[in-house]
Amino acid sequence: MASIHNDILLPAPAHVVWDAVRDFGALHERLVPGFVTACTLDGDARIVTFANGAVAREVLVDCNDARRRLVYAISNERLKHYSASVQVIAEADDKSRMIWTIDMLPNDLAAYVEGQTREAVMALHRAFPPVAA
Repeated sequence: MASIHNDILLPAPAHVVWDAVRDFGALHERLVPGFVTACTLDGDARIVTFANGAVAREVLVDCNDARRRLVYAISNERLKHYSASVQVIAEADDKSRMIWTIDMLPNDLAAYVEGQTREAVMALHRAFPPVAA
């Protein structure tokens, strides 16, 4: 099983980043604008349209406010297994760390997904720019 791990330092308070992460239907507006172009809720899932035209149905598995941790899964004809967790940890009053881990099968799709996560991380940094002093 492929495991993709992203450890992202953001120049924003953890409660601000967590508020955007937990807003499950606003991925395209608050968390990764530009990387995700549309997101609509469908029961306990969100239908996500990516900038490259790909569409995924991501099912909310858990959203834990106390741990600032969200888990979602994808199940489709290409992916045998896909589970991802996002956790937001306070680093300082004005900084936070986002730990985003994806476990997936088949392994031969891992390089593609890892490339997509690099683009998502760039979008995260655009969504949470450094605050001018």
